[in-house]
Amino acid sequence: MLKYVLLGPLLRLMFRPRIEGLEHIPEHGAAIVAGNHLSFSDHFLMPAIIKRRITFLAKAEYFTGPGIKGRLTAAFFRSAGQIPVDRSGKEAGQAAIREGLGVLRKGELLGIYPEGTRSHDGRLYKGKVGVAAMALKAQVPVIPCAMIGTFEAQPPGKVVPRFRRVTIRFGEPLEFSRYAGMDGEKAVLRAVTDELMYAILGLSGQEYVDKYAAVVKAEEAEARAVAGRKFPRMPLS
Repeated sequence: MLKYVLLGPLLRLMFRPRIEGLEHIPEHGAAIVAGNHLSFSDHFLMPAIIKRRITFLAKAEYFTGPGIKGRLTAAFFRSAGQIPVDRSGKEAGQAAIREGLGVLRKGELLGIYPEGTRSHDGRLYKGKVGVAAMALKAQVPVIPCAMIGTFEAQPPGKVVPRFRRVTIRFGEPLEFSRYAGMDGEKAVLRAVTDELMYAILGLSGQEYVDKYAAVVKAEEAEARAVAGRKFPRMPLS
């Protein structure tokens, strides 16, 4: 109800989204919608413009914040069709796949960000193979999606987004029936994921980086730490 009464109208007012390719979203049946991830606003924009319910896998931290703010955030995410997934530990990836397959078995839409985290600089990063594993196991199509302009509207660290127009672009569904029964092959999972990321790239026009976003973030953080040790800030006199 919140999606139709409050969330949808508010987001349309703030971002005036230009929507392209919405006809590629099936009216019935299970499918995966896989997109780039540029902004915190992405969590709500895509679900708000798709008429069907779409369930996203979101990090569990969004549901466990303290105090009134934490409870409101958790309620907001649940109202937007998000379910918590613990991303820590060795079993995190398998847990996410189990949750995603549960959604698909019910004939519903599953939303996922193959990069695994928000882009910190607006570029598109290497996709993780979990989306491929789910697509092959459930034998469902994957609809690529590109969010355009959300990074500029709400870059990392900005709490209140800017009022500016964004574009949400859906591509033709990708089907991978030729790989049926091969969901345990690492090379196949990588090939499927790379094909999907190439489709997203074609829709978004981003610069592509063939490394995982989390790895690049860690490398840049380490570089800043090293630079800080070499050139410490002098105290103001």
